[in-house]
Amino acid sequence: MTDINAFASQDDVLGTVGAWRAEGRKVAIATVVKTWGSSPRPVGSRLVVDGDGAMVGSVSGGCIEGAVIKQAFEVMADGKPRLLDFGVSDEQAWDVGLACGGKVEVWVERLED
Repeated sequence: MTDINAFASQDDVLGTVGAWRAEGRKVAIATVVKTWGSSPRPVGSRLVVDGDGAMVGSVSGGCIEGAVIKQAFEVMADGKPRLLDFGVSDEQAWDVGLACGGKVEVWVERLED
């Protein structure tokens, strides 16, 4: 079963990272590094994902969150960090989880031992 806690505080997210790494889990962390216009989460928001699909935190919600999670698995597999850039028009905004258009950049990296 996958653990999901999208409303965890940033302290909870970072505490989870430490606990999961201590257990020897593969871990990737995604961080909002830039926003413009509408963004459900501010710069500095984090999502941590482990190799089994457990996750804590949130970087956006909607389709963007799903794309970030997919990239987190790829980052855990190949070790190559990624800067993800999501931008949408006002017309597309609701479909991807942004209230009224905007841009979100998310840095995704694997945490090493």
